[in-house]
Amino acid sequence: MSTNILGIGQSALIAAQVGLSTTGHNIANASTPGYNRQLVIQGSAGAQNFGYGFVGQGTQITEIKRVYNDFVSGQVLAAQTSKSALETYSSQINQVDNLLADASAGISPALQDFFSGLQDLSANPNAAASRQATLSSAQSLVARFQSLNDQLSESRAGVNSQISSSVTAINAYAQQIAKLNATISQAQGSGNPPNDLLDQRDQVIAELNKEVKVTVNKEDGGNYNVFIGNGQPLVMGVQVNQLATAPSVTDPERLQVAYQINGNKVVLPEGSLSGGRLSGLFDYRSQTLDPSQNALGRVAIVLATSFNAQHQLGQDQNGAPGGDFFTVATPLITPSSKNPSSAKLAASITNAGALSTSDYTLQYDGSNYKITQLPDGAPVSYATLPQTVDGVTFDLATGSPAMAAGDSFLVRPTINGAAQIDLAIKNPSLIAAAAPIRTAAGPRADGSGNTGSATISSGTVTNKNFSSSAPYTSPVTLSYSAATNKFSGYPAGTTVTLPGSTTAIPYDGTYTAGATISVGSASFVVSGVPADGDTFNIGPNTNGVGDNRNALLLGALQTANTVANGTTSFQGAYSQLVSAVGNKTREINVSSDAETARLDTVTQAQQSESGVNVDEETANLIRYQQAYQAAAKVMQTASTMFDVLLSLGH
Repeated sequence: MSTNILGIGQSALIAAQVGLSTTGHNIANASTPGYNRQLVIQGSAGAQNFGYGFVGQGTQITEIKRVYNDFVSGQVLAAQTSKSALETYSSQINQVDNLLADASAGISPALQDFFSGLQDLSANPNAAASRQATLSSAQSLVARFQSLNDQLSESRAGVNSQISSSVTAINAYAQQIAKLNATISQAQGSGNPPNDLLDQRDQVIAELNKEVKVTVNKEDGGNYNVFIGNGQPLVMGVQVNQLATAPSVTDPERLQVAYQINGNKVVLPEGSLSGGRLSGLFDYRSQTLDPSQNALGRVAIVLATSFNAQHQLGQDQNGAPGGDFFTVATPLITPSSKNPSSAKLAASITNAGALSTSDYTLQYDGSNYKITQLPDGAPVSYATLPQTVDGVTFDLATGSPAMAAGDSFLVRPTINGAAQIDLAIKNPSLIAAAAPIRTAAGPRADGSGNTGSATISSGTVTNKNFSSSAPYTSPVTLSYSAATNKFSGYPAGTTVTLPGSTTAIPYDGTYTAGATISVGSASFVVSGVPADGDTFNIGPNTNGVGDNRNALLLGALQTANTVANGTTSFQGAYSQLVSAVGNKTREINVSSDAETARLDTVTQAQQSESGVNVDEETANLIRYQQAYQAAAKVMQTASTMFDVLLSLGH
């Protein structure tokens, strides 16, 4: 019996030792990421029948159990991958929001300074200082556009860099999972789970899940099969399928994620990689960065185009017609690298006021040209080119061969608008502040002034090619005859738009008060009651260096609705951009905070079940220590009994 007692004591001692070791292991790993606490599961060693009854044989360790809940762990993974995506998006968009809304670094103050300079020029059209100040404020505005665009471009390059970094991390995690699969599969051959290895693998899965959302299937042998995207296998047991980066076929500067199969790269749709840092980067680029850079470019293009158009209707200090004040960007066109033909597409901005902030694809299917507004517009088919969409005219480039079925092009009308805007003039004297025409009432044939009450407006120019149109080569004098109620001196081709009408009609000189009279590319209005013999003159603005009429019209562009089909101004369009980014920033930040709170909640639930509670483990230490001491006492008692038996034999 003493031998039986010794065995029982020994089993109790071993159980207590294992309990102490396991508890110490838990305490040692209380701060280890991904560690799940372990429990010692004991069972009775059975009993032996001695005739008078069954006598117990002690205890045995049946399992060292890892406290792990698949359901709760899945909730943690789901919350973590969503938080990682939103956190990444938030960190990126906050930078853009701060950049665009900055009261000193944004476009708004530069626009205000530029048009303030034009107001000063209007008051002092012949002052060299005012002209130079206007050019300086224009240069500051150009520099501000370019600086903001440069920072957005740097953000775009940063996204590419982070995508590459994330893909590298994903591949490294995949290799670790495959190696752990092999080690765990081998260890489980003993029939017992290698708890610490399982924790390590789950922790690597958690880290991978921060980069891209994963789906895990568990095999009977203990291996994990890991899938990403729309079910693309990343890890299959010990086999790893690598990811890589690849430039977009229509935009070489836009990195995408590709799945490597048999040495070939298959690009994964950005929308398929939901969750994780990759998803946050893709969403930021497509939902915020692209439209923001396009919107900024649109403001620059419409500003430059409309300002140039009005500036060309003016006259500079040399008496010459105004030229381009700004340089204007052209659409960026990139053919797909997979195009079967060498056809070239041309795209030009023919109506800047109708520009949107979208990009477009043009695809040819062999019979029709399909133009799609990105990101999610429906394709519109056209049988022929050219076609104009949102102010952009699409056509085959001059000398280009015909397109072949499968040809595809990406057209980005405004992406370079802010990058390429610049000053087209450097000489202050070339600012066309004056109007190219001058009107006057009188003198009459005898040299005296008009005697009637009729007046003539200062006139406007509607065509920049005014130098080839009468009456700019020499003055034209209109002389009024009371007998016929007509003006003589009208050149051929004169038209008039009568008050209350919108249609210009041929005019024989009959006077109608308030009618808009067009002579060549000039328009003016005679109002009031002219007297017989009164004259009105229209001609070139000779020596008009002190004239500010075109400067006033240029300044009026500040509040004119020239953007988005005449629905808003330059400042309004920029404010819409700032507002859109600000609202999206708040939305992402709120969602990120909510997901962080959800992650904290499910993590606490997981830790309450699987985490190490040091106080509880300390109590376990005391319990196992006492069990160890008691087991030792049992063994000591068995030894004493054995010694007594030996002494009885002598």
